[in-house]
Amino acid sequence: MTRSSGVLLHITSLPGSHGIGDLGPEAYAFVDKLVDAEQSIWQVLPLVPVGYGNSPYASPSTFAGSSLLISPELLVEDRLLPASYLTEVSFENSGNVDFEKVTHSKRKMLELAFKNFDRGSSDIDEQEFDDFCLENTFWLDDFCHFVTLKETFEDKAWTSWPDKYASRDKEALQQFATNNDKRIRMSKFWQFLFHRQWHRLKSYAGQNGIQIFGDLPIYVAHDSADVWANPELFLLDDSGNPTSVAGVPPDYFSETGQRWGNPIYDWALMQRRGFQWWTLRLRAILRMVDIVRLDHFRGFEAFWAVPATETTAVNGQWIKGPGAALFDHFATVFNGVPPIVAEDLGVITKEVVSLMERYRFPGMAILQFGFDEGPSGNFLPHNFERNLVAYTGTHDNDSVVGWYHAANGTQAAEIAETARNYCRDYLGFTSLKATSISESFVRALMASVADLAIVPVQDMLGLDSSSRMNTPGKTDGNWVWRLKDEQLNEDAIEKLRHLTVTFGRARTNTDVDA
Repeated sequence: MTRSSGVLLHITSLPGSHGIGDLGPEAYAFVDKLVDAEQSIWQVLPLVPVGYGNSPYASPSTFAGSSLLISPELLVEDRLLPASYLTEVSFENSGNVDFEKVTHSKRKMLELAFKNFDRGSSDIDEQEFDDFCLENTFWLDDFCHFVTLKETFEDKAWTSWPDKYASRDKEALQQFATNNDKRIRMSKFWQFLFHRQWHRLKSYAGQNGIQIFGDLPIYVAHDSADVWANPELFLLDDSGNPTSVAGVPPDYFSETGQRWGNPIYDWALMQRRGFQWWTLRLRAILRMVDIVRLDHFRGFEAFWAVPATETTAVNGQWIKGPGAALFDHFATVFNGVPPIVAEDLGVITKEVVSLMERYRFPGMAILQFGFDEGPSGNFLPHNFERNLVAYTGTHDNDSVVGWYHAANGTQAAEIAETARNYCRDYLGFTSLKATSISESFVRALMASVADLAIVPVQDMLGLDSSSRMNTPGKTDGNWVWRLKDEQLNEDAIEKLRHLTVTFGRARTNTDVDA
């Protein structure tokens, strides 16, 4: 990495008038603002369809794109919708996504778009669609069958479908495909639209010197096309249910650990098959983004496996992961080490550090966590290394302002005030205004030696806890926050630009006084 900086903002959080951020004009405008602010990176969350709790980390597919992100304006440009239709999908931007309302609205819109394409009344080249389907057969067919079956069986988990479909009986699936050809083709078309719009946006960003920094969770959801189509790659019983699930052990933050519930991989079988599925997965996301964050990186060295019958993560055990074998394979098939950032938060062992160092994978540092341990904390700027991606906070953190004013900060209540006092001393601010707190965090981050500094847009703007994207362990109310129109104004852009230039992170040769 070179010395640079960027902004974390998920697509759904962009402003606009269609109920949810999408791949249309506001996304292009955001790229322009990044350019004006001398940024180099736009970091996003997984671009996949959302799952339980509207989470992009519980998706029904690791390969598919979210149709909720498809832009109505771009569909009008392609003559898939009449211009008059834009008013029918126009909502006031309340600052939150109403996923139920947006899903209903977007589905009606996309059904009409497909109808217009199917009758040949759009500017979309049918050969382009056919080529997309052919190039993506390895995941597209399974995903579109899966979502059509889910819809047929009232959104029940695939293990609750009639056995002939749950077990993927070949004749039954062929008959289902014949009977539901139009619905399956429509689902494929929506994926085509998403990928077409996404690659146009990514190309625009690249032409303007902005790299896209994406996110790949280590695990996939059990109720997903990935597990349904490849059950042998996971530790499942004869009914298709997990025998062992992922999580993390008890720690300071949780006496019972975290039982995530994702099925565990059969890493031995994956290795015997030359890590084919993982290679396809990494190759697919590297076509979508320029840099990828591997979530829960420590799980590749060793992972916490919990018997599926357990209700907490207490009675799990550490099991060795694929380690160097997987990343040596990637280095071979990708003709070099892929552009990976290791999410190495939490308790990290020397074995995990050794694995990261072997491939020079940058790790992460979260400034919010730095004040809990005092001067020796690894997440304090004076202890940073160069090969590092440093954040004020991530999508799982409260905003800086929210963290500072919270009752118990990032740790237990009894030490939270000590952390806040040290934070004030360390950053040298006395005012309690939101802007001074967040600006002090951003300044410290930008001044550090870390090669890459990433600022969530909430901290760039000094927003409070109402702007929080996700609260781990909370089952509702997550993933809904959006920027309001004109909130990201010229003043905010200029402040970020000034810090970026001042601390040598500008993407162009820019004078500090310019």
